[in-house]
Amino acid sequence: MENQNEQQLNIELSEEIADGTYANLAIITHSPSEFVVDFINVMPGLPKAKVKSRIILTPQHAKRLMKAMVDNIKKYESAHGTIQDQEPVTVPMNFGGPTAQA
Repeated sequence: MENQNEQQLNIELSEEIADGTYANLAIITHSPSEFVVDFINVMPGLPKAKVKSRIILTPQHAKRLMKAMVDNIKKYESAHGTIQDQEPVTVPMNFGGPTAQA
């Protein structure tokens, strides 16, 4: 018998957030206490791009997100085929701290 005292988490998704925000570049910086992921929309031929969304995670949540992404990419590829890597983006990646591109 399952534990009937388990709490359910009700997650609300507003109409505005449900529309989503397109991003084709993520810049990741970190400190000892947090990971900051900036999602950016880079348009070809334009010299300027704006951060569309910033997500701040604890290191533990960042690692959980990484594992969830790896799991979901494996599931996607098993259903739809291998995702082909594209050419690396050539924009400055150093914004004052350790960075990685995703």
